[in-house]
Amino acid sequence: MGFLVSKSRPGRHLKWGRGCGLGWNQGNRVDNEKRFENGSEKCPHAIMLSGGEFRERGRLLVLPCGLTLGSHVTVVGKPRRAHEEREPKISLLKEGQHVMVSQFMMELQGLKTVDGEDPPRILHFNPRLKGDWSGKPVIEQNTCYRMQWGLALRCEGWKSRADEETVDGQVKCEKWIRDDNDRSEESKTTWWLNRLIGRTKKVNVDWPYPFAEEKLFVLTLSAGFEGYHVNVDGRHVTSFPYRTGFALEDATGLSLSGDIDVNSIFAASLPTSHPSFAPQRLLDKSPRWKAPSLPDGPVELFIGVLSAGNHFAERMAVRKSWMQHKLIKSSIVVARFFLALNVLVGTGVCQHPRKEVNMELKKEAEFFGDIVIVPYMDNYDLVVLKTVAISEYGVRTASAKYIMKCDDDTFVRVDVVIREADKVANGKSLYVGNINYYHRPLRYGKWTVTYEELNLSSVAKGKYNPLILDAQEWPEEAYPPYANGPGYVVSSDIAKFVVSLFESHNLRLFKMEDVSMGMWVEQFNSSRPVEYVHSLKFCQFGCIEGYYTAHYQSPRQMICMWNKLQLQGRPQCCNMR
Repeated sequence: MGFLVSKSRPGRHLKWGRGCGLGWNQGNRVDNEKRFENGSEKCPHAIMLSGGEFRERGRLLVLPCGLTLGSHVTVVGKPRRAHEEREPKISLLKEGQHVMVSQFMMELQGLKTVDGEDPPRILHFNPRLKGDWSGKPVIEQNTCYRMQWGLALRCEGWKSRADEETVDGQVKCEKWIRDDNDRSEESKTTWWLNRLIGRTKKVNVDWPYPFAEEKLFVLTLSAGFEGYHVNVDGRHVTSFPYRTGFALEDATGLSLSGDIDVNSIFAASLPTSHPSFAPQRLLDKSPRWKAPSLPDGPVELFIGVLSAGNHFAERMAVRKSWMQHKLIKSSIVVARFFLALNVLVGTGVCQHPRKEVNMELKKEAEFFGDIVIVPYMDNYDLVVLKTVAISEYGVRTASAKYIMKCDDDTFVRVDVVIREADKVANGKSLYVGNINYYHRPLRYGKWTVTYEELNLSSVAKGKYNPLILDAQEWPEEAYPPYANGPGYVVSSDIAKFVVSLFESHNLRLFKMEDVSMGMWVEQFNSSRPVEYVHSLKFCQFGCIEGYYTAHYQSPRQMICMWNKLQLQGRPQCCNMR
């Protein structure tokens, strides 16, 4: 088995895979074509849409060059009347019950952050007029990156404490009347009467919840020095501090969904020049970020980083953060990205390669020397084959004692990972990570796994062909013990075992690569004991104190975590809080 490898040792690998490998060659032929047309896209100072135009555009306002300090978006809209829901996402009900719900969501999204994935929600603003689990009207705000939500900020009608940090001098949550009587009208009348009779004492006004069913509102979202500010009908309602990992220029779209009718939307004071944060332009082609050459002898640890072709920002952040560790710079540890070409399947074996991404990827691989190209389609169901490639590279090219697999949004403390592996007696087989025991397959939802099992007999008769290899499903009731995919380590003998089975066409493949590794380790363990080392500090979701690895970290969070590690000498999270 061989792979398309950039800057590898000559003769170690063959160009295996005539199919999708053609996408790479076609990329060479478009070197002089017009590729990323960043310069052709205009950056208007202001954008105005009617309600009809907004609906025609899928209820999405595109902000081509993002936001900048002082940018503001004004929405004129009307919440719809509450409707009955029997399975609400914001309330807890017993079977057979229902609740009346009226809520809408306004989101700033990073439409250009990563192509082909759900955009990060840089700001999630969610007024819940009715239906919240608390039984009261609330406003919930948050951020979300790669399906990982941060800590929610809930405004429930109480003004933020005096000792709580402010945002540009504004409180995070203003006070409003928390019951449903007519005190709001009474308060306004009393206030004006007191002013008319010349009363000089300051009067505190109690305002109602800023949104009401079927009543028009004017909402303005503005970008300050420290965070976003929301005013409704001229009154400040809430402020949300910027969270590590996102910048104003990343916010390239504003969406409105849920129980709301939009009359008009207006964005102004927008940046009139292109932002510096564009994925393809994030490649800082300085020699200092190039990968060290492979050493002549064996290495202690090989780290294979799963990535996707258009994850330019993620790879550059890894290069500038934990890949700068002295153990990697001295080649005691070797790290490489593993990618597949971006290809759309057409009438032939491989048709219509995404030439722009592939061309940029080719240049990136040639310059940095840290990318391994596997000749498969970039498809989730085939990620498991990248894991096989990592095992093969680790034992045959790097001759590593340990092989680690992680993702390109995982921050790795390289020295600590080696220390954990070294705790196992020398010569013993090991499997280190955040290990799941007795987990059962999900039979419904996004991560559905069916009972049907792929018949590999036809595949075993010849070579593996990843272009026709269907995703094998899981017929058993439970998974074997397996370490979560964002970061785990195996000893070299296990990796050799995996490669040997693959090359003899006897390796059982499952679309979830971390479960697959657990399955292979269990099979190896039946003939030779394996020491399973479990630690929650190999974080599956986010970052915790004293982490070994931290997952779902945005490019800016990766840089932030590395800087903290260097300046303070201890691990600290850069959480989105």
